[in-house]
Amino acid sequence: MQNGSLKQSMKLILGVCLICSLLVSTAAVLLNARQNENHRQNRVKNILVAADLFQPDVDNDLIYNQNIEPVLIDLHSGERVAEQSVGPDFSLDEFDIQAFADDPELGETIGAEIDIAKIKRRPKWMVVYFVKIAGQVDKLILPVFGKGLWSTLYGFLALDRNLQTITGITFYQHGETPGLGGEVDNPHWQQQWRGKQAFDSQGRVVIEVLRGMVDAESMNAARQVDGLAGATLTSRGVNNLIRYWLGDQGYGPLLKRLRQEWHPASSLNLPQE
Repeated sequence: MQNGSLKQSMKLILGVCLICSLLVSTAAVLLNARQNENHRQNRVKNILVAADLFQPDVDNDLIYNQNIEPVLIDLHSGERVAEQSVGPDFSLDEFDIQAFADDPELGETIGAEIDIAKIKRRPKWMVVYFVKIAGQVDKLILPVFGKGLWSTLYGFLALDRNLQTITGITFYQHGETPGLGGEVDNPHWQQQWRGKQAFDSQGRVVIEVLRGMVDAESMNAARQVDGLAGATLTSRGVNNLIRYWLGDQGYGPLLKRLRQEWHPASSLNLPQE
């Protein structure tokens, strides 16, 4: 009787374990799909916010599909890259910055002497977004990321078609202190970036996040943004990551190519490599 009871107990335990494992596996698959969809929706929302196209309570997927063109580009050349170069199953909508950066073939190490964004590694290719209104390119949205105080901040920076003026900025992922560095999410602070000058007439990066407040009477006010109160290191991190990605080591080759294509006359005034 005891042996029979032991066998029955073991069968019962194994059966319960099997059922539990199936339930956990099923929940993980469903949860992962939900998380991926939430991540996609969050990315779409932030791209549209940067593009000044986001509308609450409407189908923003429709707005995105009608007005946003994602393009994979080579950071070194600024040239467009075919999606098939990544792999047959690659989708622009599933581009994962950190996964690409960590991949030994798709990512690369950044030398400490030029890594002002403190990211150590980055993708060799990045997906950028062309905003089209009535079929014409209106803005360019650039993914940016870099270290703050406690975390890596991921966001989008929008440039007007003139490729000199900032029209929007958002951060969709970070772990900065709420009420301090976390104020990068504050719409009022983000609003300050609109209309700011990113480059001078020679194509040099001039946008700057200050440690304090912008002096509206200063001749440099048009290229400066208020620092985050009580968050000096986060402010410095945002300043460095923006300057890195707008510079020659970031999207510089892409911006140079687009200036030559979109504004051939003015591009002649830019410094040559």
